[in-house]
Amino acid sequence: MESGPAIESQKSSPQTNSLDDTDKEDLELKLQQSNSYHLPLWRKCLILFTVSWMTLAITFSSTSLLPATPEIASDFSTTTEILNVTNAGVLIAMGFSSFIWGPISNIFGRRNAYNVAILVLCGSSAGTAAAIDLHMFIGMRLIGGFTGTFFMVSGQTILADIFEPVVRGTAVGVFMIGSVSGPAIGPCIGGIIVTFAHWRVIYWLQFAMACLGLILSVLLVPELRTLKSTEGLTKRERFSAALHLFNPLRIFRPFIYPNVFLCNLTCGLLSTFQYGLLTSARSIFNPRFHLTTPLVSGLFYLAPGIGFLLGSIIGGRLSDRAVKRWIRKRDGVRLPQDRLNSGLVTLFGVLPAAILVYGWSLQEKKGGMPLPIISAFFAGVGLLGTFNGLNTYTAEVMPRIRSEVISGKYAVQYIFAAAASAAVDPLIHSIGVGWTFTICVFFALTSGFLVLIITKWGIDMQRWTERKLGINPEH
Repeated sequence: MESGPAIESQKSSPQTNSLDDTDKEDLELKLQQSNSYHLPLWRKCLILFTVSWMTLAITFSSTSLLPATPEIASDFSTTTEILNVTNAGVLIAMGFSSFIWGPISNIFGRRNAYNVAILVLCGSSAGTAAAIDLHMFIGMRLIGGFTGTFFMVSGQTILADIFEPVVRGTAVGVFMIGSVSGPAIGPCIGGIIVTFAHWRVIYWLQFAMACLGLILSVLLVPELRTLKSTEGLTKRERFSAALHLFNPLRIFRPFIYPNVFLCNLTCGLLSTFQYGLLTSARSIFNPRFHLTTPLVSGLFYLAPGIGFLLGSIIGGRLSDRAVKRWIRKRDGVRLPQDRLNSGLVTLFGVLPAAILVYGWSLQEKKGGMPLPIISAFFAGVGLLGTFNGLNTYTAEVMPRIRSEVISGKYAVQYIFAAAASAAVDPLIHSIGVGWTFTICVFFALTSGFLVLIITKWGIDMQRWTERKLGINPEH
């Protein structure tokens, strides 16, 4: 199993020092060929905008129907509970989309796969908008969902290939603006649309967003070289290699590393609050504050949305500062987990406090509407202040199987998100808003301890696994 170097130096890699001169030069040449650090900054910025836009488009689709759920249920003669379960299914499809598109990108090239995935999203968006019954609506949404995290995995992989480690956190912070703003902007725009027009306009807007992304991708996204190659193989060997890429175990093999598993589990626990908050907002706010239109409840999503945006940017800058600080401490040596130190304050302080205030202010009917809105904003800042470092960590911890590690993270993350989307409303009805979000506080504190373990012993756990299983990190 390939893992690649987990320790980096700004001058040289300690792991490559153990190689002879010929092997070392060959490895360095391959690593140079696999990235595009040399691209001009303006090109990197345009690529960054493009991949960020596509994450905005796909995450917009995961929540934009929430304010319009009663109207859609009425049109298709179903219930809002069925539509919530459907949305959970879309999230699961998003989590496992890389199982399909990841191998396709290895066989036909990342750029080709990326553009075809956008084309599929365009078609499924138009199909959802034109759906004539519930079955077609669900089918088109699921097809669109199966393009989901591929945009995030490919986006992070592309950014890791074109941005150096000391600025990578900032780039990922900007990239995540799309993925974290989409779930919050979607309900806001959906509420506006369903108030003044038909809910189908939501999906025609999504179709237009995907079309713009396709144009930008065709013009800007490069085809970067990778270390995977089938040169010198027979046709039978190439076919066997292609089938191997579709083996789902390929995505889960990195879970044998405790540091990778704990990182993925942390992202899953944190996503329960994110999607629990977004899914339940209308069902909580409308009866609590006697709101009669989806417009006002849709505007609530601006608070966590702005928090997500600021948290992502600030978290990216802080994680890069943490990397530079630890590089100085170690005389040029960088460990992937260094950047996780920047998120500990938000995990143990900002996020749990904001969640508690949000849940219990609604439960006890204290503070009116401003208090839960303000607390939702700070919860968004705290959540993404931590998520940034975790996302960047998955792109750095094992460079040679970067896509597999990132794909596994999103699979776990969206399984938890789907469970939260399906369970949050029944849980609120059963135990109340306060206790429901107190469970999220427990998840946040657990996540804090998991991140603390990774920051202290991440590289040791990885090396222990390699020794026990006889894994050579260079192959």
